Amino acid sequence: MGTAKRERKKMNREMGRQAHETAAKRQKTTKTTIRIVGAIVIILALFFGIAFLTDDDEKSTDTAAPVSTAVDAYASTTVAGDATNTVPGDTTTPSDFVYGTTECPPVEGAATQTQEFGDSFAQCIDPTKTYTAVVTTNMGTYSAVLDAAKAPGTVNNFVSLARNKYFDGTTCHRAIPGFMIQCGDPTATGSGGPGYKFADELPDSGEYKIGSLAMANSGPNTNGSQFFVISGDQGVSLPPNYTLFGQVTEGLDTTVVALDAAGNPSSNGVPPLKEIKIESITITES
Repeated sequence: MGTAKRERKKMNREMGRQAHETAAKRQKTTKTTIRIVGAIVIILALFFGIAFLTDDDEKSTDTAAPVSTAVDAYASTTVAGDATNTVPGDTTTPSDFVYGTTECPPVEGAATQTQEFGDSFAQCIDPTKTYTAVVTTNMGTYSAVLDAAKAPGTVNNFVSLARNKYFDGTTCHRAIPGFMIQCGDPTATGSGGPGYKFADELPDSGEYKIGSLAMANSGPNTNGSQFFVISGDQGVSLPPNYTLFGQVTEGLDTTVVALDAAGNPSSNGVPPLKEIKIESITITES
């Protein structure tokens, strides 16, 4: 009997030891599982947090600037909406405008058309003279007196391009009713230009009028060949960030009105509802 009792006690101790070991293993396994799950949760949280930040960063980089009534030129993706155009550029006075090295075209006009230049033009006009641009379009003709006294560098550029037949046969790529008609890009994309840029000659606030000619730009001192005609009150109220270089004196109530009516009120005016084409620009001086 004593031997059997001792065997039962021994068996009970062995079973207790095994149960204790099993419980310990289960506890260890549970702790390990909790640690693994916790690590996975942390890794996933970090991953999604990084993904969220990257997504936000990509959105802030890739989203186009809001469309506005700025008058852009040479934009990489759109011809309007660049908020940098609300920042005034550096005004260049008539006395310190820096001219380029491209030779002047004949006063009577070049024999052939040129639309690409390596530099801006040398001084080709006499700022004391009066220059008039006669712009013939597929919707009629308008004439504008150019302000060589206030914007001699810009008028020099416009006259030189016109005498090189630069604008002949080009399409005005943007027009917004009650705002403006934008022309002067040979590619009709809003990103074309003559191959150079030149400085601003900015007006004072409040100088824009219906019929004013001004340079489109993509920021301070980025003028090239794109220009616009103000056709409504929205254009008149623009900030003075665009060089003012002329005023329509004939055809304002006829041709400019027709061009304005061809504008597109949606898509920021690109393209106009009807094709607007410059057939020629002739320069006279007196």
